[in-house]
Amino acid sequence: MEDHKSRVIKFILLFAILIFYFTFVSLKYGIKNGLSITLLTWSFFVLCTPIADAGFLLDFPIRLLTGIRMLHSEIIVWIIAISMNLYSLSFMESIYERTVILLIFHHILTNPIYWSIILLSGVGTFISIHLADGLFDLSIDVHHSKFRKHKNIHQIIFFIFLAIAIILMYDFLLRQLGIDIPL
Repeated sequence: MEDHKSRVIKFILLFAILIFYFTFVSLKYGIKNGLSITLLTWSFFVLCTPIADAGFLLDFPIRLLTGIRMLHSEIIVWIIAISMNLYSLSFMESIYERTVILLIFHHILTNPIYWSIILLSGVGTFISIHLADGLFDLSIDVHHSKFRKHKNIHQIIFFIFLAIAIILMYDFLLRQLGIDIPL
């Protein structure tokens, strides 16, 4: 139950940050541009971070309210994020010039050599979502078998190894872009 509380707190904090950011950019660029900038920034975090943080804003509440697995809702989140960027690149490309994050995102989107950042992020995101779904299932099913516990421990060890590899590759690619994020 404690894990459930921490997920709710994380959701509330992420949602509050999103609202604050929308308010800030709307005051600076107007509501229409503010909404576009906020949605594209959200899509940056969906497509370019190897953990499901931006998608979590939708995945977790959908799982709580409907029982739909977070993996399935994350697929929809990625389709929405990709579609928004295809539209924005086609019809309002100048919006990417408004913030540093969107400038970097535009560079990633328009240079195929950096699409590997999106690919790595997708792998990391969907693995973390799969693990989160499994942990959510375990928190609900208190009477799971010893075999299932053993299997989950192996999955967690595999996930940790894969997460470290993804983060190291992700860091390397960001450094290629000239972005240095201390680990």
